[in-house]
Amino acid sequence: MLRRRLEKDRGYEWHAFGYASTLLTMGEIADALHGVISAVDAPTVHLVGHSLGGLAILRCLERHPQQPPGRVVFMGTPSLTSRTANAVARFRFGRAILGQAATEELLYTHERTWPHERELGIIAGNQSFSLGRLVVDFDEANDGTVAVSETRLPGAKAHIVLPVSHSGMLLSARVAHEVGQFLELGHFGAPPTPPTPSPHSAPSAP
Repeated sequence: MLRRRLEKDRGYEWHAFGYASTLLTMGEIADALHGVISAVDAPTVHLVGHSLGGLAILRCLERHPQQPPGRVVFMGTPSLTSRTANAVARFRFGRAILGQAATEELLYTHERTWPHERELGIIAGNQSFSLGRLVVDFDEANDGTVAVSETRLPGAKAHIVLPVSHSGMLLSARVAHEVGQFLELGHFGAPPTPPTPSPHSAPSAP
């Protein structure tokens, strides 16, 4: 639904990137993503990642910084840590269920930042409907799998919280609209309104 909406409403040509997170390391995934980007014949290439896919984008740009210009949107990406992944890892065979890439990126707390010139916008959800609630009891706003606080990443240009669940954001028309807004304009929602000058204020002389 996200792909269809962005193609129909915004005219984007969509290239889906799939990967086996349970079998590959994040480095291998990042390198494969670089290969997909390199094959796109376009002057501008925007990148959109859902959940662990956002971290794949982050690692790809770290390993392969020479990419075409464009903006990036993370959707429900646990940028700093994942309480759900840490809870799953405590079960027998939990790390095997998570897979190599998720084990590398989601366990413990990571001090990540967004150092890239590409503008990054982050979408988080606060509708707690997901299987993640079966293994972790959040005490703050969350999308059922990832807490809103876990999605924040220093260096991002914009962060927005929408009433969607972790999986539901892929089906949401509002999320698709906000993704398109950021990719095109570099902000979510309407552009900021400049303050209205006071009728009693006077211009200051240099």
